[in-house]
Amino acid sequence: MGAFGHLLRPAAGPIRRWVLSAFPRPQTGAIDYDHPAGDPGLFGPSSVTWRVHADFCGMLAGGLCALYLQTLHPRALAGVWDHSNFREDLVGRLRRTTAFVGGTTYAPTAAAQEMIEHVRRIHARVRGSDEAGVPYAADDPDLLTWVHVSEMSSFLAGYRAYGPLDVPARIADAYLDETRRVAEALGARDVPGSVAALDAYIDHVRPTLVYGERSRVVLEILARLDLPVPLAGLSRDVFLHAGAALLPPWANELLGRSEQDLRKARLASAALRRMAPLFRAALTEGVASRSCRRVGVDPGILDRWPTTP
Repeated sequence: MGAFGHLLRPAAGPIRRWVLSAFPRPQTGAIDYDHPAGDPGLFGPSSVTWRVHADFCGMLAGGLCALYLQTLHPRALAGVWDHSNFREDLVGRLRRTTAFVGGTTYAPTAAAQEMIEHVRRIHARVRGSDEAGVPYAADDPDLLTWVHVSEMSSFLAGYRAYGPLDVPARIADAYLDETRRVAEALGARDVPGSVAALDAYIDHVRPTLVYGERSRVVLEILARLDLPVPLAGLSRDVFLHAGAALLPPWANELLGRSEQDLRKARLASAALRRMAPLFRAALTEGVASRSCRRVGVDPGILDRWPTTP
């Protein structure tokens, strides 16, 4: 826990219990992150991705930010609207997304590839029309690219806001270049591999984004998200508003966020920055650390950027 570990230790147990309550380990079918020895998975310990995805606060806030962004794409939103039970189990959807990102990042190669194939099979069955009657398919390469970009840009923003390390341009570019391999394996195309390419892509897509009635309904459900944790309402509001603080100005404008909304986001962001070291000190035995040991490296490598990403 570092130089101040003795000061942080009393909070470690409650924080671990909080996280395991919100994101419990599956009782069956759990991925074996400890074997086989030496298997680096899709990225490995020399990747930027292993470091970015190891930061709980940045990833949770970033994931919530991504949900805001994903509600703005009419066809991407229609797939969720028509083919998921998000109205009754938004927590379950959030957990499944978390499990997929964690698995494709840290799981042994075969398990990660099976997760990708499983999602591809699901996407092949998801068809319909959006609110305006435009047909969609979940395996449409363009939709897959939007979902990926909304997530990775948000995770990167989350790490920059709440993570332990500054993110130089070369690291941000390496992260986007690395993570696009999962999107491409799912069927995405023209996936941005640098910050400049990501900015250009978003500028291209923005005219097609809409804040509609379905967007409003989904965000209302998100605002009532009920995690099974102590102080559930406070926990939700801190992370949800801290996630909203990561939204770019154009998204705030499109979502019609008020000055009060923006003020809540700033306050939550400041609060999460103060809390983040407690989470890092408490969460030292997650899948990132276990995966480091699987490939025979000290988990301490996650505390510094690779020298040649």
